[in-house]
Amino acid sequence: MKLKQRVVLLAILLVIFIFTKVLLIDNVDTLAANREDQRAFHRITTGLRVELAPKLDHTLQSPWEIVAPWVVPWEVYPEETPELGAIMHAMATKKIIKSDVGYKGTQLKAFLILEGGQKVVFKPKRYSRDYVVEGEPYAGYERHNAEVAAFHLDRILGFCRAPSVVGRFVNLRTEIKPVATEQLLSTFLTVGSNTCFYGKCYYFQETEPTCADGDTMEGSVTLWLPDVWPLQKHCHPWGRTYREGKLSRWEYDESYCDAVKKTSPYDSGPCFLDIIDTAVFDYLIGNADRHHYESFQDDEDTSLLICPDNAESFGNPSLDERSILAPLYQCCIIRVSTWNRLNYLKNGVLKSAFKYAMAYDPQFPSAL
Repeated sequence: MKLKQRVVLLAILLVIFIFTKVLLIDNVDTLAANREDQRAFHRITTGLRVELAPKLDHTLQSPWEIVAPWVVPWEVYPEETPELGAIMHAMATKKIIKSDVGYKGTQLKAFLILEGGQKVVFKPKRYSRDYVVEGEPYAGYERHNAEVAAFHLDRILGFCRAPSVVGRFVNLRTEIKPVATEQLLSTFLTVGSNTCFYGKCYYFQETEPTCADGDTMEGSVTLWLPDVWPLQKHCHPWGRTYREGKLSRWEYDESYCDAVKKTSPYDSGPCFLDIIDTAVFDYLIGNADRHHYESFQDDEDTSLLICPDNAESFGNPSLDERSILAPLYQCCIIRVSTWNRLNYLKNGVLKSAFKYAMAYDPQFPSAL
């Protein structure tokens, strides 16, 4: 073979070899990325799948005695909670021994005491599952299923600062009315064949009740924190004015973040980074209504509670309200642990983790 032909053949073979190597490298990189995604998925989902089972491998008689020690200054439940399934089962099934109007707020809710003395908050279903809330990002009634989903996102993110929530179906006629206070009982009415109540709140009137499907009402049950941990409310530094034409300072002052960082309690301790975590959490759930946050009263070392109330979430799946992230993009800082967890949750891991976490909720999959 002539030298020129050999050079041409060698060049062709070299190109084929290089192209094959590139393909192999791409395949190796893809496989490595897939393996990393699988490892991330395993890390995130381990322990998330919580089967609602009544059995407790514990010597204590009451599930509420197990819950109480969970609360510490920096979290309201531990990240590893093998008893969580039994606790949530109790929340979803334990007999209601007292029902009353909800605590102060702008949305309708009921205050329940379950067998064994555990206090919970019941938020009723107000919208059909596919209803989209239009208007301002904080518009509309609260969504009970948003409370359920937000709690599980809190678990997925490893924040551990949202009180436990589970879906529950209650019979208003047989479970609520027989143990209702006079104040709550006086708000019951019948609309067609449906039992309804309107409770007590600042903005809802008697003409705006919530109604069951017949006697059965779908809702969420949120665990009340132990009374030994009283809460105090603080204005969120990135809160909204809720007044048309009136902006909050953070909406026009480019140096606002620097001012916040010089103000107590954000000038020391974990509180400032907790605010950033809150912004990430609220952006993911679509909650633009975090006008206040709560911390444990008289505890200087506490982390803030990210979300004792998350029902103003998941209202419009097509809306990504960027302003919720103002603390993050104005301050350009985030916890390393939060950043790492968010990286683990990309490429579909978050969606899968959600399904794992919520698989045994009584309202799954419709609660998603």
